[in-house]
Amino acid sequence: MVKTEIGYTTTDTIMVRGLNLSTEIIGKFDFVDMIFHTTLSRLPTPREKVMVNALLVTTADHGITPSSLSARLTYIGAPEALQGAVATGLLGAGSVFLGPMQNAAEMLNEGASELADDPTDEQVLEAARALVRRYKERRQQVFGVGHPIHVDGDPRVPALRDLSREHGYYGLHWRLMEAIVAVLKEQNRKLPMNVVGAIGAIVAAMGLDPLIARGLALVGRSAGLLAHVLEEKTQPMAREAWQLVLKDDPRNELP
Repeated sequence: MVKTEIGYTTTDTIMVRGLNLSTEIIGKFDFVDMIFHTTLSRLPTPREKVMVNALLVTTADHGITPSSLSARLTYIGAPEALQGAVATGLLGAGSVFLGPMQNAAEMLNEGASELADDPTDEQVLEAARALVRRYKERRQQVFGVGHPIHVDGDPRVPALRDLSREHGYYGLHWRLMEAIVAVLKEQNRKLPMNVVGAIGAIVAAMGLDPLIARGLALVGRSAGLLAHVLEEKTQPMAREAWQLVLKDDPRNELP
C-alpha cells in the first residue's frame, strides 16, 4: 500500500498528523506550529517558535538577488503563472545562494562532533583549525563567512546572536562558527561571519536536521518572491534589466 503518515482525506474529513484540519488546526495553529506539526509531528516550544520565526523573517528578502531577478524575468515572460515565477526564484537555492544554511549546519555538526561537552575556548579553536584544514584539503568551501556587500560584518548576525543568547541557543555551534572566523583571520583572511553562518549555528544548536535550514530559507524566500512579482506587476524593472544586458553586449545590433 502506498501511503503517507503526514495526512489523508476522506469525503468529509482532512487529517494532518492525526489532527482534524478543520476542527483542531485551523484557527488554533499559526504557521510555525504547522511547520513543526507536519515536519516533526509535534508543536514547537515557545523558544523554538521564536527562532524559527526569526529565520523565516531573515530569509524573506534582501533586495535584488539572483532569485528575485529570475522571478521577475520569468513573470514578464509568463504573467499568467505566478507559480512559475516563484518556482524559478527558488530553483537556484543551492550551495552558493540561499541554500548554504544547510551546508553551514552540516559543517558545524561535523566540527562539534569532535568536541567533548563544555569544551574550553582553546579546544573549540583547535577544532575550528582542524575543520578549516580538512575543508581546504578536500577543496571544499568553508560556509558561513564573507559577504560581497557587508565586507565589515553582516548586520543580521548580531541580531541573531542576541536572539540566540536570549532564548538559550547560543552554545557550542555558535562558538565554533566564531572560532572559524578567528582561524581564517589567523591566516590573514578577513571574512566575517555572515547570515548563513548564523542560521547554520542556530539550526545546529536546535538539533534540527540541516535539511530543514534550507527548507526554512525556501519558505521564507517565497514571501519575498511574491513581493517582487507584485511589484513587477505595478512597478516593472525586469525588462529594463534585460535591455541593459542587451545594450552591454556589442554583438547586439539594437536600434
